[in-house]
Amino acid sequence: MLRQFLFLFILFCANLQAQHNVIHDLKIKGATKTKPSFIKSLLKTKAGKPLDSITLKEDIVTLKRLPSVAHAYYQVFPSEDESYNVFIHIQENFTILPELGFWTTTNNRFAYKVGVYEYNFLGRNIALGGFYQNNGYDTYAINVRAPNLFSKHFGLALSHQNWKSEEPLFFDNQSANYLYNNISTELLGLYQIDFNNRLTFGINYFTEKYQYLRGATSPTVPRNLTVDKLLYKLLYSYEDLDYYFHYIEGFKSILYLQYVTSQNDFQEQFVIAWNDFFYYRRIGAKGNWANRLRIGFASNNDSPFAPFALDNNINLRGVGIIVDRGTASIVYNTEYRHTFYDKKWLTIQGNAFIDAGTWRQPGGEINDFWKNENIRLFSGVGLRFINKKIYNAVLRVDYGVSLKDNTRGIVFGIGQYF
Repeated sequence: MLRQFLFLFILFCANLQAQHNVIHDLKIKGATKTKPSFIKSLLKTKAGKPLDSITLKEDIVTLKRLPSVAHAYYQVFPSEDESYNVFIHIQENFTILPELGFWTTTNNRFAYKVGVYEYNFLGRNIALGGFYQNNGYDTYAINVRAPNLFSKHFGLALSHQNWKSEEPLFFDNQSANYLYNNISTELLGLYQIDFNNRLTFGINYFTEKYQYLRGATSPTVPRNLTVDKLLYKLLYSYEDLDYYFHYIEGFKSILYLQYVTSQNDFQEQFVIAWNDFFYYRRIGAKGNWANRLRIGFASNNDSPFAPFALDNNINLRGVGIIVDRGTASIVYNTEYRHTFYDKKWLTIQGNAFIDAGTWRQPGGEINDFWKNENIRLFSGVGLRFINKKIYNAVLRVDYGVSLKDNTRGIVFGIGQYF
């Protein structure tokens, strides 16, 4: 009898304490463009629910992952009846980001790219935008991505692109330049499983066209090729990153699975799979160590159209523009970023990096990874100019030098390299 009484008393006290720790009101401060109702829909913290510091911390990380949020923090104040008021403070990013780029192509043509993206359309963190590019040929794309279109957990992404570029193909220890044209339309479902895990899945219908321009020829490689294809895509991402403005700490993994079908005898159906592993660590007050390991495999067809490219803008800074292709790759990028200047809106970072990679040749063997001619190793330094008020407004320049030969080059871009 005494045990039952003690149990009921403890249960009563716990229930009474839970009632006292209830959130009386939840207010969003500092949100001018982002709708407060949208922000509240993403949070687990709600008025009328028990106050939980762990949940609040998770909600703050969720907000800092949004393109529209530069920084977020919370405050808790006592309210009437021993309940609490919770204030979520938001520092918003400017989310309309123009895109402008100039460069020279492999055949020394002047090229440029202009575009604009809005990452907080309608105040609901919908990304909408597109670009036009001229590298001797006209390219354009339009994209919309609404990760919370239907609910906190489910959204859609839609894109259309007409891409043209002059690209080298490699076969029989020779190369030829082709005009490559990819016209694609993609529809993706976006599903957030929980705080750390997300799924992206969908279909891409595209037409690839190859037109011979100049270089070596082979009776086994067509001069003109048009192929209609279907690409089934699945991405699984695990993210445990914490952001403090331009500083990042934590771990992230993204698995990409793609299955491509085509009605063409020259290019068979094939599978592509790769995983990106990211690890970031804060070092002191101004340092950030960043790492990316990419491991990828595709169907090992002996074809010049192998999917994994060796390129400045993808994996190895300084190597050049599409200098080789393979059916598998292992790439490791590591860099130390140090902040030299940090004021209200502008941050300047310097970085030192090492990029290393190896490829399996089309139709080759696993031991291709260990062959000296397939291993590339680069090192270099760079600068980052970061506008802290604009989402992803990072202008980067890197200078990479091969540690094996005389290859070197400068790489420009928008956003951190990884």
